[in-house]
Order: sequence, then C-alpha cells, then structure tokens
Amino acid sequence: MSIEDGGTFHQQGAVPASVRAQLLATEHWGLLASRSTAQGEVLTRISMFLTFTSASLVSVALVGQATGFSDAFVLLAVIVLFIDAAIGLLTQLRVMNVAYEDLMYVTAMNRLRAAYVDLDPGVAPYLMAAHHDDEAGSRQTYYFFANRGSFSQVAGSSMIFITMANAALIAILAGLLVTLAGAGTAGATVTGAVCGTGFLAVSVLRGGRRYREVWRRFTPLSPTPPSGD
Repeated sequence: MSIEDGGTFHQQGAVPASVRAQLLATEHWGLLASRSTAQGEVLTRISMFLTFTSASLVSVALVGQATGFSDAFVLLAVIVLFIDAAIGLLTQLRVMNVAYEDLMYVTAMNRLRAAYVDLDPGVAPYLMAAHHDDEAGSRQTYYFFANRGSFSQVAGSSMIFITMANAALIAILAGLLVTLAGAGTAGATVTGAVCGTGFLAVSVLRGGRRYREVWRRFTPLSPTPPSGD
C-alpha cells in the first residue's frame, strides 16, 4: 500500500528486521550524541562558575587588604557574593535540568534495547544495561552491579556538588549581611550555617520530589518484570 493510495508507506511488520535494526541503531546513536553534548556543556558551565567565583573572591580579598577590611569592604563583598550566588543558582538550575535530560536519554535508550531484544531475544543475556524503560531499568543502566541506586552515585553527582557550592556561598553571604546589620561573629556564624544548611536541605528535597514526579507521570512500554528477569 503506497502513500498515494491513502495508506501508510509500510504496514507494521512488513519492514525487514535488518532495516528496523538500522533505524533503531540510528536513533540510539542520536541519543548518545545528545547525551554527550549535554554532559559536556554542563561540565563547562560548572567550570566557568567555579573560575568566576574563585577570581571574584581573590579580587575581594585583595580589596580587603588594601582597605583594611573596612565597612566599605564588607559592602563590596556582599555585592560580589550576590553576583556569585546568582550565577551559582543559574548554574545549579542548568545542572538539574541536564540531570533530568540525562535520565530521559537513558530511559529512551533502554526502550530501544527492548526493541533490540524483541528483534533478537538471544541478545538479552549480553546486555549489562537494562532493556526496561522504567525506574528500575534506569537504575540498572546507571549502575550495572546493583538493582537499586547507590547512595554514593547520588552523593558524588554534579547536582550535589553544585548544590554544596551554592550552599557555601549562601552561608557566607548570609553571615556578611548579618555582620552589616551589626551582629557579632557568633551571630553571623550561626546565621550562615542555618541558611546554608536550609538551602541544601530544600534543594535536595525538591530534587527528590521532582524525580518521583517524573516516574509518577511516566508510563513505560517495557516495565521490569516482578521477578526482575
């Protein structure tokens, strides 16, 4: 049946298995390229943020030495840290977005592997990455040797890294603001610790809630069997 006859170009199942495999492989390579590009871009963003923050803090320290760490220095430090924190929050937003984009790519490639297994069930034992496009499948693909996500995988991620960096900046900024208001060292230390810890906790909770929301809304085509096979 042709397009001119008002039907589809090929009926399902009429395409040779070799052609279907080529189409799936092409899509797979496209997803891999997009995933690599996104990861490279976000690592560059993090490097740019750290470089900018380091340079600005060194500049503030030099100004502090020149002015004898006067009140004007504290005001300048607050302004610089506000800029650093704003850039850090934007960087964190991009890192979080890329993390979910990466989850999307992994899930999509898991679905393609399910199609490979449909074409040739004999390849299933040789796939260490999952061929199930659900949460359990994504965890297996991220970490082949465990059925559940490892705490170290999350703790060592770019998301936690940038969140910790921003929490430190916010803590320092909050301490400086309290200092400008006339509080002593103890008050500034407590305020900074509370603000930094609070920011870290809120960021982690929001990230976890967004992660659960993704899987709550998603409907897999090839879910992991209850037996885990």
